[in-house]
Amino acid sequence: MPEGHSVHRIARQLDRNFVGRVITASSPQGRFAEGAALLNGREMIGVQAVGKQMFTEFEGDLWLRVHLGLYGAWDFAGEILVDPTIASANGRMGQTNQRGTVLDPAPAEDAAIYDDAGENSLNSIGAPRRARVNVRMSEQTKGLASELTEWPPPPVGAVRLRLLTDLICADLRGPTACQLQTPDEMLATVAKLGPDPLVGDTSEGEERFITAVRRRNVAIGQLLMDQAVVSGIGNVYRAELLYRAGLNPHKPGKSVPVENLRALWRDWVQLLDIGVETGQMMTMDDLDPEAYRRAMASRDDRHWVYHREGLPCRTCGTNIVMEDMVGRKLYWCPTCQA
Repeated sequence: MPEGHSVHRIARQLDRNFVGRVITASSPQGRFAEGAALLNGREMIGVQAVGKQMFTEFEGDLWLRVHLGLYGAWDFAGEILVDPTIASANGRMGQTNQRGTVLDPAPAEDAAIYDDAGENSLNSIGAPRRARVNVRMSEQTKGLASELTEWPPPPVGAVRLRLLTDLICADLRGPTACQLQTPDEMLATVAKLGPDPLVGDTSEGEERFITAVRRRNVAIGQLLMDQAVVSGIGNVYRAELLYRAGLNPHKPGKSVPVENLRALWRDWVQLLDIGVETGQMMTMDDLDPEAYRRAMASRDDRHWVYHREGLPCRTCGTNIVMEDMVGRKLYWCPTCQA
């Protein structure tokens, strides 16, 4: 499941390419035909990510709610405008996975960084899994642009929703949720979500997070995955945040000192910013330039504990443990997080 940084990057790309434009909407797959018909011909007013969900406003008080879930992803094609707020891992302007022309391209001399799964860190948006086409906005997609041979491009696979302008096409596949909402329904959905560092006042979000954790006699490792407690954290960020905080994932939330929770929230603010900017869940600090490029090129060099079961802890040498916590894999160091 994509974590919060990916959804924020999708929202920014939609904002850059679709907001303020009248949209042609369709459902090539047919499963969202009625909803697409209601969106068709309306102007996109705005778009906002909250944790793992995205809310897009259309004229006429109509909102589109999308939750990518485990398998959802977006493809972009056409003359794509790069969002200037999204940089790459090596400091240049970000792109998205796409077919067609990318406007405002990065300098040619600043080569992209491809990791061992073929992912260009510029192009990381969508479901964190391998895709069979190289235009999927996915964290494990080869970030290579393909030439368009016709416009609009033919749908590839089961496209739930297509958003189209004269220049840009965005295809949504495999989401857990794709539904229309009234303004009140949208607000009710957002009200059920925990704080997101990139939405609203960060200090207020910090207090909401601390209050939500301290009232629960539930393991902190479980609470960080609860989207009603804090928005956007998934399996990778959960493991890395707890390691960086030196917290035992089994410690009950109400037993975690307030100062530790403040530090945890502020670290989440920092890591989310890095993830949105680079497109990668980079959690290693103070790397020299060569080590940084290695980390961008290989997930094995990017994290402290995630996906490192049986390997020695980078700090103390104890073997990293992997266990099941409420149906999800948890990685941690029994010594550093005792």
